[in-house]
Amino acid sequence: MGRPSLSPGRFQASPRRIIAHGPANAQESRDGGGRRMKRRVVIAGAGLAGLFAAAALAQRGCAVTVIERAPGLGEAGAGIQISPNGARLLARIGALDAVRRDGFAPQAAEMRLGRGGARILSLPLGGRAEARWGAPYLQVHRADLLTALESVARASGVAIRLGEAVTGADPAGALLLAHGGAVEADVILGADGVRSDVRAGLFGPVETRFLGQVAWRGTVAAADLPPGLVAPNATVWVGPGRHLVTYYLRGGALVNFVAVEERRAWAEESWSAPGDVAELRAAFAGWRPEAAGVLAAARECLLWGLFDRPSPPAWRKGRVALLGDACHPMLPFMAQGAVQAFEDGAALARLLPGAADIPAALAAYEAARRPRASRVQAAARANAALFHAGNPASQALRYGPIALGSRLAPGVAMGRLDWLYGHVEPA
Repeated sequence: MGRPSLSPGRFQASPRRIIAHGPANAQESRDGGGRRMKRRVVIAGAGLAGLFAAAALAQRGCAVTVIERAPGLGEAGAGIQISPNGARLLARIGALDAVRRDGFAPQAAEMRLGRGGARILSLPLGGRAEARWGAPYLQVHRADLLTALESVARASGVAIRLGEAVTGADPAGALLLAHGGAVEADVILGADGVRSDVRAGLFGPVETRFLGQVAWRGTVAAADLPPGLVAPNATVWVGPGRHLVTYYLRGGALVNFVAVEERRAWAEESWSAPGDVAELRAAFAGWRPEAAGVLAAARECLLWGLFDRPSPPAWRKGRVALLGDACHPMLPFMAQGAVQAFEDGAALARLLPGAADIPAALAAYEAARRPRASRVQAAARANAALFHAGNPASQALRYGPIALGSRLAPGVAMGRLDWLYGHVEPA
């Protein structure tokens, strides 16, 4: 316990310090006296990023504790796409079989005009994707993915503490809690999302910029749709000032939709704010039945505003590092937010367990991951414009070369994604 500090006329107790303990098989290091010590890692945030990193580190012998502000684990009722670079890492920690079982493997990724239906791009997935990139392309419900990661993390010896809010981190190696206590460890990781308290404590508040776009999310039971209405593909329907993404979940039992519209009116940045289904349908009225028909069957949806944030000046300070959206917030237009967080976790699991110098290991982590994450961020921003071409002339100019290349040389189109989907994070 820390010593109280005295100031004139006031007694102020320092935060209560708790040492994070872990399982007996933790990676061991030695202190100056040669005594064995467990490599302790504390992670703020039990979302997809935090649980993946926790499992990966625990499997390398670290003693890992995850601290989550929510009283229970849960994710918004929506889908997520896991590209081969992410599926490969799920296999590494032992979570891929569950995700395959509960998810859906699309046969292709397509881009089509929302009104006319013309196919702009068709990228083979399924077996061709797995053969080329060494892992499958999957679509899974976020709640199912979180459950799979939680199961693997707990089986790997990770301790998960719920209902404890975090206010920041001490670079010397402590996670600061809202009730006034602190949890000390060899390494502190902030996986607490775009509104990261760990990041704010290290580098101050981050300015956000409303993109002038809002997104509706939801799912529809496939049984409520005409048979064959939705192809077994991940489809982006594009049009002036808006686009719609549709794909299957849970073995084809659900159809997930993400509908994005440009608008000036600000919307709350929340994954839980209810949206107006009638407003959603009106925004995509006149689009192809395969697109508008999904929205017609929607009974409810969530609505949130899309905001862009710069990455912090650094991803780490002392014994504290950030991962996932806390350090490289991703717009949703490359379907890489969770997957890039998995790559972060894999890099940390490679660099931290045996590191003699933890700040140096965290610097190596940032050096290894930041350039790639920045490239993915830039690609997502570029897609935000690509999906919203306006009049027919601009559509022909923007989409014509893509459509021609897709028809004549689909292998070339796949090759353009080798840098992303073919990436193998070193073990």
